[in-house]
Amino acid sequence: MDPVYPGRLNDPVNSPRASMAEMLLNRRRNFSLPQPLYSDAEMFKLDMQEIFCKEWIFVGLTCEIPAKGNYMTVEVGSNSVIITRDNTTGVKAFHNVCRHRGSRLCNQAKGKVAKLVCPYHQWTYELDGRLLYAGSNMGSDFNVADYGLKPVHVKTAGGFIFICLAEEPPAIDDLTAAFDEYLAPYDMENVKVAAESTLVEQANWKLVVENNRECYHCNGAHPELLNSLQEFDDTDDPRATPEYKRLVARKQTQWNAEGIPWQLRRFGRRNRFTRTPLLEGAVAMTVDGKVACKKLMGRIKNPDVGSLRILHLPNSWNHFMGDHAVVFRVMPLGPQQTVVTTKWLVRKDAVEGVDYDPANMRKVWDATNDQDRQLAEENQRGINSMAYEPGPYSETAEYGVIDFLQWYSEQMLSNLGHQAEILKMGGEQG
Repeated sequence: MDPVYPGRLNDPVNSPRASMAEMLLNRRRNFSLPQPLYSDAEMFKLDMQEIFCKEWIFVGLTCEIPAKGNYMTVEVGSNSVIITRDNTTGVKAFHNVCRHRGSRLCNQAKGKVAKLVCPYHQWTYELDGRLLYAGSNMGSDFNVADYGLKPVHVKTAGGFIFICLAEEPPAIDDLTAAFDEYLAPYDMENVKVAAESTLVEQANWKLVVENNRECYHCNGAHPELLNSLQEFDDTDDPRATPEYKRLVARKQTQWNAEGIPWQLRRFGRRNRFTRTPLLEGAVAMTVDGKVACKKLMGRIKNPDVGSLRILHLPNSWNHFMGDHAVVFRVMPLGPQQTVVTTKWLVRKDAVEGVDYDPANMRKVWDATNDQDRQLAEENQRGINSMAYEPGPYSETAEYGVIDFLQWYSEQMLSNLGHQAEILKMGGEQG
C-alpha cells in the first residue's frame, strides 16, 4: 500500500477532490486502484457526487409503471427519487422531497396513487409535479405555483428508464436510439417482471462492477453459469477461438435472416451492445440450457438468438435471450456496501406455473449472484489490509476491467475539472 494517499486524505491542506485527482492522474493504467478509492468514506462521497449524481444511471423499467399513477422510488445515495406515469402516461421523475418541510412523499419502493400526497401535512401534488393543495394555513401571499416538486431529468429507451440528477445532463440521444433499436424485437412495453432479487454486498461498487467485467474467474466460480454461457464477450475478445468465431458467423447469418440486431456497437467505454451465441445446444441461461418460458419475447420466433448483452456504466449489465431477459442494477450504499438488484423479464401474457417456473428461471443467476457476492466481499476484505497495493490486470482476460476503470478515471477527472490532463494522457473527454 502506498502510504502517501491515506495520509493526504487526512491532511487539511489537501482536499478530498485534490487527493482523488492526484491518485487518478498518477495511477498505473492497467493496475487496480489505490486503496482509498475502494474503501475511504470521502472518496465514496466523490463517487456519488461526481459519478452517480452527474451521469445517466439506470433505475428501472417502463413495464414496472405501466399506467397513470404507478410509481417507483430509487435511492441515489442520500437522494430519493420518484419515477411515475403522469396524466398523459408520460414518465416523469421528481426528487422525493415535499416542498413544505422536506419530508419524503413516498416511502414504498412501488405503488399506485391518484395524487402525490405528503404524509406529514398532506400537501398534495399532481402527477406532473404541480402543487395542488397546501391547506388554508399558509397565508394569503402563498402561491402554490411556486412550490412544485423539483424535477429530475429522465429518459426512456427500449423499455429502460434512466435518470440524471445533474442540472445539465450529458447528451445521450445516440445511446437511447441504440436501446430502441436493439430491444425492438422484444416489445418491451409488453413484458413483465417474473422474478426479482435484491442482494446487499459488503464491497465497494467498483469491485462489484469489476467482477462483472471479466470471466477470468468463471471456471473456478460459476459452474451453473458455464452450462450455457460462452466465456467470450464477442469476436473482438482477444481470447476468442477460431471455433467460437465460426459459431458466431453461422449464428449471425441466421439472425440476419430473422431481422435480429447483433452488430457489436460501442459508445466509448461506457456502453456496449453485442449479441453472442450461447454454448452449442443451449438457448437460455438455465441449468439445462432449455427455455425457461414457453412464450418467446416480442416478435422473436426462434429461441436460439443467443444473448444480447448490454452494458451501461456505471450501474447496469443485461442479458436478453429469446424467451426471457435478466436485467441487473447496481446502486452504492456506502464505501464498502452495494445493492445488486436482478429482474427476470418475460412476455406480459406468459402465465406463471403454465408457461414458466420462476424458481427454474432464476436458478442459474441466483447461484451466480451469490458466488459473485462472496468473491467481491473477499476482494474487499483483502483490499482493506495494510498489505494491499494495486496489482496488474491481464490485458486479455481482464480487458473489460481495464476499460471500466479507464472510463471511471477519465469521467471522474473530467467532472472534477481536469479535462486538459485527460487529453494529454490520450483519453476520451466527456
